[in-house]
Amino acid sequence: MPYGLYLSAQGAHAQAKRLDVIANNLANAETPAFKREVPVFQAYYSEAIEKGTAMPGSGSINDLSGGVLFQQTLTDYSPGPLKRTEIPTDMAIQGNAFFVVQKDGEGLLTRAGNFMLTGAGELVTQEGYPVMSADDTPIIIDPANGPWSVTPTGIVQQRGVSQKVALVRPASLGDLAKQGENMFRSLGPLDAVPEEERRVTNGYLEMSDVRPTTELVDMIEASRAVEANVNMMQLQDQTLSALVSRVLKA
Repeated sequence: MPYGLYLSAQGAHAQAKRLDVIANNLANAETPAFKREVPVFQAYYSEAIEKGTAMPGSGSINDLSGGVLFQQTLTDYSPGPLKRTEIPTDMAIQGNAFFVVQKDGEGLLTRAGNFMLTGAGELVTQEGYPVMSADDTPIIIDPANGPWSVTPTGIVQQRGVSQKVALVRPASLGDLAKQGENMFRSLGPLDAVPEEERRVTNGYLEMSDVRPTTELVDMIEASRAVEANVNMMQLQDQTLSALVSRVLKA
């Protein structure tokens, strides 16, 4: 493949991947506690350097970039804005902590506090996963036991019964692996949040940290980059075809 076509194809592919990430961010702009993904790109060495026939830093034409590669996405853990819902089962964490929910016997982390109660009084996520207490047991609110409330430190109280909502944080945010839209699996150890740092606001939800206006601007930029690379591919193809035709006529 001619080098110019190769570079343009690489650029179009990378920007198309970027568009996929942006589209997913926009689709989750209203998902509670969704954390936006940020695309990361990496510059390629030239083809000669990749093949080992030239060395980087030689100062030759082979020091030119070999295109761009879509490498990975990174999660932006910035806190989203709080939305007042006045729903008793809604909770929002203030600070860098996570709720713990149980899925198939495994503890997953989330900041989405749009919980609900089952008929048996179990506090669960919208998907039906139990919300865990600091004692590693599901939180149960007995409907027959009267009114209940959540303290500013995240303790569910009902007629003398207190259940502390589990609030944890990983040693590093880099230890988290995304599971679905707003849940994470920790690949490292977890620490319980100290008592003096526990902050839970009842009747509020943390919303997505996606800024639709910014994402739309990025989408337009990526779309134009794809279009520019495709146009370059077409131009180079036409130029190559014209050159071949002249050679054949000569």
